[in-house]
Amino acid sequence: MTASVTSAESQEGPVTSSFWGLTLGSIGVVYGDIGTSPLYAFREAVAGAAGHGQPATRAIVLGVLSLILWALLTVVTAKYVLLLRADNNGEGGTLSLMALGQRALGRRSWVLLALGVLGASMFIGDSMITPAISVLSAMEGLKLAAPALEHYVVPLTVFILVVLFSVQSSGTARVASAFGPVMVVWFTVLAVTGVIHISDDPSVLLAINPLYGIEFLLTHGTIGLVTLGAVFLAVTGGEALYADLGHFGRKPIQTAWVFFVLPALLINYFGQGALVLANPGAIENSFYRMVPEMLVLPLVALATAATVIASQAVITGAYSLVRQAVQLGLLPRFEVRYTSESHAGQIYLPRVNRLLLIGVLLLVLLFRTTSGLASAYGIAVSTTMVCDGIMGFVVIWKLWNFRAAAAAALIVPFVVVDLSFFSANLLKLFEGAWVPLLFGAVMALMIWTWRRGAAILVAKTRRIEVPLTDLIKSLEKRPPHIVKGTAVFLTSDPSFVPTALLHNLKHNKVLHEHNVILTIETAQTPRVDPAERVKMETISDKFATVRLRFGFMESPNVPKALVIARKLGWQFDIMATSFFVSRRSLKPSAQSGMPQWQDHLFIAMSRSANDATDYFQIPTGRVVEVGTQVTI
Repeated sequence: MTASVTSAESQEGPVTSSFWGLTLGSIGVVYGDIGTSPLYAFREAVAGAAGHGQPATRAIVLGVLSLILWALLTVVTAKYVLLLRADNNGEGGTLSLMALGQRALGRRSWVLLALGVLGASMFIGDSMITPAISVLSAMEGLKLAAPALEHYVVPLTVFILVVLFSVQSSGTARVASAFGPVMVVWFTVLAVTGVIHISDDPSVLLAINPLYGIEFLLTHGTIGLVTLGAVFLAVTGGEALYADLGHFGRKPIQTAWVFFVLPALLINYFGQGALVLANPGAIENSFYRMVPEMLVLPLVALATAATVIASQAVITGAYSLVRQAVQLGLLPRFEVRYTSESHAGQIYLPRVNRLLLIGVLLLVLLFRTTSGLASAYGIAVSTTMVCDGIMGFVVIWKLWNFRAAAAAALIVPFVVVDLSFFSANLLKLFEGAWVPLLFGAVMALMIWTWRRGAAILVAKTRRIEVPLTDLIKSLEKRPPHIVKGTAVFLTSDPSFVPTALLHNLKHNKVLHEHNVILTIETAQTPRVDPAERVKMETISDKFATVRLRFGFMESPNVPKALVIARKLGWQFDIMATSFFVSRRSLKPSAQSGMPQWQDHLFIAMSRSANDATDYFQIPTGRVVEVGTQVTI
């Protein structure tokens, strides 16, 4: 017998938000990263082209501005506005795009998996660099306001970052409501200061012509390509338009970008350009030179608030990405804490938080200046953008049913632009770009090891497992002692007998009155309709199988999902129900199929995984753990 619950019985109440409220929220969360780029992007690009300490020529200023303008229009406006339509049930992001591509192909693709893993790994690397470069760039304004405080820039940056990561455990729901208004003030200040200084040299508007950018690249050779890498700093954070799609929706994100954020950014960049044309010495810190000396400290305070908001958005994004990776089976289970009763997306991952903080502090102490960190920044984001573009081609081709040639014509120009930026950033490999590449390689290695080890483990256990139907027939012929109550056995494959059930029969020689074989699956969609959450099938008078399905952005809550099962006719009392969970003790084997070092890495990752009881939110007082030893 198979049963399901109707949507009307289990539909959760919809959460409605006003369009303008979502637009304001997107300004605070989505655009924090790209919104703080004017602090350093123009300065680093021009200084890199002219040579640090050298005055910038008119050709360099107009060329850099033209490249920034058209990078924002092509990479962010055109490409990501297109990708916003490639949503996975309303959700965006690299792993969401990977899952959508695999769904479009109708099978698992190792190429798509590799692209998703690479893009996600680089996003985590970006999550370390963004807080470091953003807060450090804000603090560098102190050099202008009070030169004597120059030696305190790094210590103050470290202090702010430590405080920022320390408050993550208490949640950000209380302060998140202020993110939008603060960033509106920030973008307004960017626009106002830009408008004031464009009058310093109105001819700066000639940079709207893309020929200035093209001429700059053609006449400056290798320096032009290096400068292109610095120009890319102006579009870092653009990938957040797609990553945060599920939080705010396509229309609010597009509206905020086209009518407010993009104009404010462009006006400020052109204002900085006009200032440098009129006063070449201002390139030392063109952003803070746009305001009178008496306003530098207030601007430093506002910039610090903006960079903290940008950092917070990236940290929250890292939490969400790691949770998705766990749900998709790419990483072991991490402890997830919920910091808000009303918002399921407000989560805190203690181990991820510690690793991010250590990485951020190492970056600040290693590079010490924005100029140093700028070399490391672009490569991570450009790699993610290339991966998004290639996976976007698969979605346009297979899911939108475009011809391959038409899909290529649509997406290849964007991928070529992204590859140009990637190549330009690769030139800075030994100056700092090696940091995110190294981190990405480590992350990819861990994901590969976890996937490979898990596959080997499943193959080994399958060889010794007994089909469930065979066991039921055997028990009907020779029934053991029956005890009252319900036993729930967690397993990954309901067609085979769970290890915990076999050991319970072998050692305790008893069988419960009711036995449920429980399987928890992760769908290739962000969320699963409650109507499809539970599927229950009765096998015999003593055995039934229950399958719970969760989306890769949902947190699996077994007791809550089992409430739905009551409507399917499963009458149970959770306080009279025992949950049996297998706990494997892994030992390395000489014939595992993996090198010995990878065996040890997989075992270490397995031991570090969060307890299944906590992860699936099962009441600890009702859990029986059965230990087994497996060689791998």
